[in-house]
Amino acid sequence: MADHLYYSCWLRNFSALNMLRQYGKMLELFPFSPQNPADSVLRVQAVSTAEPVLMERAFLDPIEAKEVAAAAEEFLHDDCAYMFETWWGLWTYEKDWTLQPARVTLQCFGPRFSDSPVGDEGAKAEHLRVDFGLDTWFLPQAELPNSAWYARSNLKGLLKFVHSLDEGLPVERRALWTETGGNFAERLREAAGEL
Repeated sequence: MADHLYYSCWLRNFSALNMLRQYGKMLELFPFSPQNPADSVLRVQAVSTAEPVLMERAFLDPIEAKEVAAAAEEFLHDDCAYMFETWWGLWTYEKDWTLQPARVTLQCFGPRFSDSPVGDEGAKAEHLRVDFGLDTWFLPQAELPNSAWYARSNLKGLLKFVHSLDEGLPVERRALWTETGGNFAERLREAAGEL
């Protein structure tokens, strides 16, 4: 069963004063797809996800990370969340394997935004999150030809991005997790064992 795959990180000395600078750095490090089937969209929400969106702005290709970060700065508040839905290239299968734009969401949560659910009970909420989409893009699937190679290539791209975040940001702690709380590393081992 497919599940959404997320990456979360907590940064040293994260505050309302530096959160959008850190978010901008994450956007600069992200490998955007050069041509996409739809616009990328920045949304800003205050207080919680139950509240209406404060701002929604579309961005055309090619994506300029500094332009997205500047638009977010117009709504700099410690209780806001910033969500940029965009695209990156992943190998997908439809009759054959092709490198296609796939949806991804890059998020930043202000220190007082209340709907950031990841972490141990009582632990502080994550600062940055990436929704990579379906975990099946990163898992070999026995029914698809050569899926181990293509899943490995997708996973390498994910890990390369995560490592660039480790090098470019003051990451204190990070987690790769699934929507249902499943252990992705275990699912990867199981899927590789089925081949």
